[in-house]
Amino acid sequence: MAYNLLKGKKGIIFGALDENSIAWKTALRCHEEGAQLVLTNAPVALRMGEINKLAEAVKAPVIGADVTNMDDLKKLFEESMKHFGGGIDFVLHSIGMSLNVRKGKSYTEIDYEWNKKTLDISAMSLHRVLRTAWDMDALNEGASVVALTYIAAQRVFPDYNEMADAKALLESVTRSFGYYYGVKKKVRVNTVSQSPTRTTAGSGVKGFDGFINYAEKMSPLGNASADECAGYCVTLFSDLTKMVTMQNLFHDGGFSFTGVTEPVINSMATK
Repeated sequence: MAYNLLKGKKGIIFGALDENSIAWKTALRCHEEGAQLVLTNAPVALRMGEINKLAEAVKAPVIGADVTNMDDLKKLFEESMKHFGGGIDFVLHSIGMSLNVRKGKSYTEIDYEWNKKTLDISAMSLHRVLRTAWDMDALNEGASVVALTYIAAQRVFPDYNEMADAKALLESVTRSFGYYYGVKKKVRVNTVSQSPTRTTAGSGVKGFDGFINYAEKMSPLGNASADECAGYCVTLFSDLTKMVTMQNLFHDGGFSFTGVTEPVINSMATK
């Protein structure tokens, strides 16, 4: 059911790769709620993914951008503002990449040059996006920026590896830049800490099925789906959350505040 929560709003969605991605589902939901969109991803991801199919569904242009390149980001915002005929009301940052995870390096043996790329792409890219928008005055008064994160930023999940550090940095950028953008233009910046979700990126983490099964048993409401996360993002882009900023918002069925559950105890009990 649609509520026209984003009627008249214009937004940029980073990171839609395929139908399994949260960014993809968020774009569909934003379109359903009345928003106009621009879709963007790295050039290599545009070649690998199916974003043109999504673009047709949501009637949006696709503008490639390397989030580690300030010139690319400037071009993205320039072309987006030209397309919209004005400023931008919301941005979804759904970007994450770890070479150490891809190459099977353990946390105690990470390659530091790869680690720099992980932090640059997965975390400092948010700072670059916000800095570009700030310098160009691209975001409208009261705009909303949401970045996707995971609870491994606060707790140890061994196989999540260096991405835990990247998510912690991402959340710090959210708070710090959120302060300045709030003072300047009432722009909100938040992270959403989603349940483990079967996306292309998530499935690359060692032991991911175990993550999902454990979280399902630990969450009073069960794991939150990608579709449900998309709906939550819509509320954060809407005018219903104008006073919510600099927050890490858990969207995980209660996992984050549950110590233990009967299903977990029963699974570990000895006969």
